[in-house]
Amino acid sequence: MEPTEPMEPARSAPRGGEALLRELEVLVQDVVRTSSWWERHGVDCAILALSLLALPAGFLCLRWENALVFASGITILGVCHYTLTVKGSHLATHGALTESKRWSKIWLLFFVEVCTAFTAEHATHGHIKMHHAYTNVVGLGDSSTWRLPCLNRYVYMFLAPFLLPIATPLVAVERLRKVELGTALRTLALISLGLYSHYWLLLNVSGFKNPSSALGCMFLTRSLLAHPYLHVNIFQHIGLPMFSRDNKPRRIHMMSLGVLNLARLPVLDWAFGHSIISCHVEHHLFPRLSDNMCLKVVEGWAGGAGIKGLLEDGKEDSSAWGGLLTL
Repeated sequence: MEPTEPMEPARSAPRGGEALLRELEVLVQDVVRTSSWWERHGVDCAILALSLLALPAGFLCLRWENALVFASGITILGVCHYTLTVKGSHLATHGALTESKRWSKIWLLFFVEVCTAFTAEHATHGHIKMHHAYTNVVGLGDSSTWRLPCLNRYVYMFLAPFLLPIATPLVAVERLRKVELGTALRTLALISLGLYSHYWLLLNVSGFKNPSSALGCMFLTRSLLAHPYLHVNIFQHIGLPMFSRDNKPRRIHMMSLGVLNLARLPVLDWAFGHSIISCHVEHHLFPRLSDNMCLKVVEGWAGGAGIKGLLEDGKEDSSAWGGLLTL
């Protein structure tokens, strides 16, 4: 089960907040119950499978001297990499890819450690226990680990994202000091497997002649969507209230006001997933839903406007839903 904090009504908020959230959960459970396996898990699994199946084409394109074909190979590998590492890791962290606990663990290790080169334990702790539980609480769930106050805004926004492919495995290795020896050895083995497999394929399938060119290509493909990834993390929370550790509201408050939904963009919907882009509010309320189910829930309410659209279209009593959304 995903670790979460008890959902409590905010201080000075209407006591009906919990009841409203439970009512909303019942509606979502009804949608999930009447949905097929394909809708619940199949669509997202198919996207991830297609990304894996497209990798050979990307590596083979890099054999060509034609600039357009070579650029196509870089694009294929870059988009597939972010689909596996962002969408795949995000869904695996929440256990949204399958209802089997054993397979959930396997997919978590594959997407987070083999593909992303990070530690599964710290990914789960940082995202579920910190980010989801303490959204917009300064120093806890506000993505504070991505902040580099020593850099000015332009360097941070446009140059620092290039550090992500290098920083991710380095941070993972540093975090291994805090885990058991067996876990550390497993993580090192899986991270090494993922990185070396990428390097080996560039040398033996793509035909790179020297290690430096292969490493440069690895860096390029792994940083292809680093800028939108970092920018999405910023714009999901920009302009929203921030809370201190000592004076934070109840969790239901942070869930309803802590994040924003962004406009849909096909490449980001594919590579990052709907629960990160256009359905992020709903994802924070129902984190175990897959990307496709998040989208189905949103499109089923108020013609795609999501939970807040219920107010605008008058599908529910505005005072009741207003109590939930303004806690």
